[in-house]
Amino acid sequence: MPRASTAPSSTLHWQAWGLGLLALLLFCAGAGQVTVIGFDSRFVLFAKEMLRHGPGFFPTTYGQPYADYSSASTLLIDLFALACGRVTTLAAWLPTAIAGALIVNFMYRLLAPCSKTWALTSIALLLLSSTFITETRAVSLDLMLAAIALAVFYLGYAHDHFAAPRRLWLILALLVAGFAIRGPIGLVIPCGMLCSYYLLEGQWRRMLIFGSSALLLLLACVALLLWLARLSGGPAFMLEVIRMQFTGRMDGSEGSSGVLYYFSSSLGNYALAYPLAILTWLAVWLGPREQQDPARRLLVLCSAAALLVLIGLSIPQAKKARYLLPMLPMLAIVAAYPFHNVQGRGLAWLRQGIQGLWLLTPGLLITALLVAQRRFAEPLTGLSPLLVLLGVLQLAALGLLRMPRWRTGGLALGAVLAVWSAYILGFEPLARQIYDTRTFSMAAWKLIEQDPAPVVLHHMGKDAKAIKFMVDLDQDLQPLFTERPEALAAIPGPAWVIMDQGELATLKATPLARLAPVLSGRFDKNDFVMLHLPGTTQP
Repeated sequence: MPRASTAPSSTLHWQAWGLGLLALLLFCAGAGQVTVIGFDSRFVLFAKEMLRHGPGFFPTTYGQPYADYSSASTLLIDLFALACGRVTTLAAWLPTAIAGALIVNFMYRLLAPCSKTWALTSIALLLLSSTFITETRAVSLDLMLAAIALAVFYLGYAHDHFAAPRRLWLILALLVAGFAIRGPIGLVIPCGMLCSYYLLEGQWRRMLIFGSSALLLLLACVALLLWLARLSGGPAFMLEVIRMQFTGRMDGSEGSSGVLYYFSSSLGNYALAYPLAILTWLAVWLGPREQQDPARRLLVLCSAAALLVLIGLSIPQAKKARYLLPMLPMLAIVAAYPFHNVQGRGLAWLRQGIQGLWLLTPGLLITALLVAQRRFAEPLTGLSPLLVLLGVLQLAALGLLRMPRWRTGGLALGAVLAVWSAYILGFEPLARQIYDTRTFSMAAWKLIEQDPAPVVLHHMGKDAKAIKFMVDLDQDLQPLFTERPEALAAIPGPAWVIMDQGELATLKATPLARLAPVLSGRFDKNDFVMLHLPGTTQP
């Protein structure tokens, strides 16, 4: 049994909450009324339909329950939407942003008793990891799960090392919350991370008791989920829930990748933390054998928890980069270990290399933005103020070279501010311009309101492009869906048809070939058109 150390001071707790609050402000900066694009469209549509029709056990699209998620995350969005008066991007992002802020909070609590420098640099590497940046400013159930998993790990560690109460009831409650947000994987991942801690600490009895309790909890949650699914949509919907949340992820019917996909793809998706964590362990392994201390032990525990997530999620066939977010805080902790007071030439080189990268980050971003301005057809709006800001940060970084006391923290902070400024002020506006759907959708809806008729979404996919059209409407719509030209031609008019412009060529062999688009425009990076089928059109 590990020997408990002195509990963190109240000052440390206030510092952790302060860092979490600053992170929350960063994550929400500029959210406001920005348009919805990409994967967020699905969850904003869930929230809008729930606000119009009231809560249920599952979110809905087109008035029908959606099998892949429970309604827990949608309820969180609606809670903030009620405060905002409507479903905005800020309301949709807030649950994710709060989860990200809690991750920052717990990372500081976990590491600061060992080393505040280690804690702050690990947070910096977390904030500089590519997938964390993109997922924090979005609706991300996996980031919420990452916060829950880190909280469970911290509670187990704090009981043994910080003389904190065990709080088993809170751990089990967090497992239930993880299941509610992310399904079975939301309970299994945090449970596995805590079990890896118990295993390495030699607490076999506690691991078996906790693992058995978590297994029973998982079975109870699955039974409840399937009962609610049957209640919400009958036996057919219950089978769809089983396919979407269980079998589809395991057998690859919901997408498939190789077993080693995460091990290689994470070099880019989770840079800087993932590649630096690998280099850190190489430096530790090749460096001098030091006496085991609390910091080295914590390094091993965090590495084991991250490796368990990496290996465990490599087993199912369905793989997406965001699924690995629960391991990212642990990777950032490992990657920042060279900034702890440890010896070794390899770790010293890593320290210098990371600081050098932080030093050059603003300048590298300036170069990247100037190159992007030349290569992209769309102009980068607000580029000049952003370049000025990055220039100031670069000058400040160079000035820190003469201030050894503040160098590490200052360079890390400057790199974080530079990357997030470039993302929020440069990348996001460009992405929303390129993937905009609202302009076309609103123009189409204006024509539909002037001459009401059934709406046909041709070859758009109920769970793909169609969602991105529906999310911009502030009322219910039950569109018709067609996939083949013959099926579209068989629909009697009058009707409005929305499709990709490229689909017009497939209508040449049908009576619809003579119709000219009444509206054309960009929609989700594609050219779309709207046709009007007159009442005289016959199959």
